Amino acid sequence: MRVVVTRPASDAATWVAALDAAGHSALSLPLIDIAAVPHCDAIDQAWAQWPQWQAVMCVSAQAVRFFFARQPQGLQLGMHPTRCWATGPGTCKALLQAGVPPRLIDSPPETAGQFDSEALWLGVKAGVKPSWPVLVVRGTEADSAEPQLAVDHTGVGRDWLSQQLLAARVPVHYVVVYQRHAPAWTPAQSAQAALAASDGSVWLLSSSQAVANLHHSLPQQDWSRARCIATHARIAQAAHDLGFAEVRLSRPVLADVVASLESLA
Repeated sequence: MRVVVTRPASDAATWVAALDAAGHSALSLPLIDIAAVPHCDAIDQAWAQWPQWQAVMCVSAQAVRFFFARQPQGLQLGMHPTRCWATGPGTCKALLQAGVPPRLIDSPPETAGQFDSEALWLGVKAGVKPSWPVLVVRGTEADSAEPQLAVDHTGVGRDWLSQQLLAARVPVHYVVVYQRHAPAWTPAQSAQAALAASDGSVWLLSSSQAVANLHHSLPQQDWSRARCIATHARIAQAAHDLGFAEVRLSRPVLADVVASLESLA
């Protein structure tokens, strides 16, 4: 089956290789471009305060990579009580690759029905301590006219979790480590996307923003014959709203995505 992988280019290669190995034909058409923020002072300051954080919540694997790229030399994470929170297996894997000890990582169990802020909160809320701040590491939307400038220094992402923390009297701080924007597709990529809207291909959608960017990239496209797998209910709803004819919900793990593909065959 032809599968269109829409993750950022830095993440897509792993998924393309895995889907190819599973017997499918995968095509990478990124719907979000990721770039580092132009100034790192706030990131360095967040690292300087590392022992003061109750937990550091990275909203995605991308957030982990950009944030931990600035980790100060000599800082031993295991010497401090600061915990690292992840909503899903991709972010958890990135934390492990960054050198975070497994005992300091909190994330939903592999058996969780969904990987999101709600599932994470169920696991951590009992141990959250009031007045001890949590740092949320996330990205921001780049200005399409001047993509080198970060337009929102508090960033976007995981707002629901921030609300739960504030309600529990936990101060929430933010640091922006990357900026994202809609991709600039080549004419060939636009043609591939238009064809995949009606030729039976299955789109793998992992972000509501990606769905919005898809509409931005192909504003006149008819999606009434298109099929997709969405990795969260909110993404599935965005795909329905865009007009996808068939939407399947799957957890964002390879085995579940492959099972969903088999159900579409």
